[in-house]
Amino acid sequence: MKYDAIIIGSGANGLAAAIHLQRSGLNTSIIEQSKTPGGATKTQELTLPGFKHDVGSAIHPMAYASPFFNTMPLEKHGLEWVFPEIPFAHPFLDGDAFAAYPDVQKTASQLGNDEKAYVKLFSSITENWTKINRDLLGPIGFPKDPAQFIKFGLKALPSAKFLANHYFENEKTKQFFYGSAAHSTLPLSNLASSSFGLVLSVMAHKYGWPFPKGGSSNLIQALVKYYESLGGQIHFGKEVKSKKDLPDAKAYVFNLTPKQLLKIDNLNFSNSYRNRMSSYNYGAGIFKIDWALDEPIPFTNEKCRKAGTVHLGFSAEEMEESELASHQGRLPKKPYVLVAQHSIFDSTRSPEGKHTGWAYCHVPNGNQEDCTELIENQIERAAPGFKKTVLKRAVKNTRAMQDFDPNLIGGDINGGRQDITQLFTRPVASFDPYSTPDPSVFIASSSTPPGGGVHGMCGFHAAESVLKKLF
Repeated sequence: MKYDAIIIGSGANGLAAAIHLQRSGLNTSIIEQSKTPGGATKTQELTLPGFKHDVGSAIHPMAYASPFFNTMPLEKHGLEWVFPEIPFAHPFLDGDAFAAYPDVQKTASQLGNDEKAYVKLFSSITENWTKINRDLLGPIGFPKDPAQFIKFGLKALPSAKFLANHYFENEKTKQFFYGSAAHSTLPLSNLASSSFGLVLSVMAHKYGWPFPKGGSSNLIQALVKYYESLGGQIHFGKEVKSKKDLPDAKAYVFNLTPKQLLKIDNLNFSNSYRNRMSSYNYGAGIFKIDWALDEPIPFTNEKCRKAGTVHLGFSAEEMEESELASHQGRLPKKPYVLVAQHSIFDSTRSPEGKHTGWAYCHVPNGNQEDCTELIENQIERAAPGFKKTVLKRAVKNTRAMQDFDPNLIGGDINGGRQDITQLFTRPVASFDPYSTPDPSVFIASSSTPPGGGVHGMCGFHAAESVLKKLF
């Protein structure tokens, strides 16, 4: 067949691009190298039979809040969201913990003399989020609500360390904010690292941090079913090494990062564009563990036992050192760890009476050392006896993560470093970063704005570029 557009890659962004183009009246098809769709958004039995683990992404606040995904009837195609009682929590060594509740004031009431500062910081952003989210989740352009965008930008541009020290007095409040900011995989002293802490905290207050019932694969399956209901087609097990491997089409949309795209033959790219793409920087990698557990993680604090996500970092200095080390080629001795516990809220994830655990820490890009003990030691500090609950574990270093999904270069789950130089200028500085010098080739991966996260906005904007330039 002759198609209007071919999409290469069936991750969330590839599916988003394909759906938007198909809904716009184009005849499209997706070519997928793997035997199953989803990219890094997959669910598998990695440990023991009956234990369902999200291999890559696990909690999806940005997917639930996605302006584009919200235009689709995904619930009619089998998607069901699970909302943990507490979106995320942060334990401390004295047995205390702070919880991010949907209510800003309830969250702030835990923070002692930082209560007013927290309300001042987050109430306005949360209330006005829908006025600024479209501008944040796309390429550089003139904002629709300049006043709100500038207000947010003045808080988002500084480093997480600066913002925390400016607003908060208490050590615990700073750690609590760092827990969200460190999702950036940036040193917490870097410009714009505060933006991740702000956005993810707002997600907790406005939407919660939900995840798909039964596994992240169910989000992908719902997207696939909706795409196919529109007449779209997906072809699996087809590796693309050259543009000549693809059917005739007016547009080719690649859900690939720069390093991979440059390996595709017969793309009409200029030397200057290739040089700029070659200088694209990838960020820190991750070391990931999935556990089959005999019982829930025995967190000392009840708030952590009710949270879908738990951030582990037991002093501000420890968390700063952890994120700095991974960018200086060092393994942190006490890493910042992200923990997710699905089975407490979703009984379909494990056999009756058993549970699953999911966690990772940041490591230097491409690092292949075993961080199992480092991660489990951190969990033990907040949940004594955790190691005794482990029935079996499955680990993935950065190489294994890249083997699982080739887009995770060196274990980088964000499609490239998301620092101030690449946050909006990814993969190159351009008002239309989704298009390339080859007029038929477009990029839809998380290496384009707004970057990493399962939200489909990179694919949506790539499709918008296709429609504007070619149709």
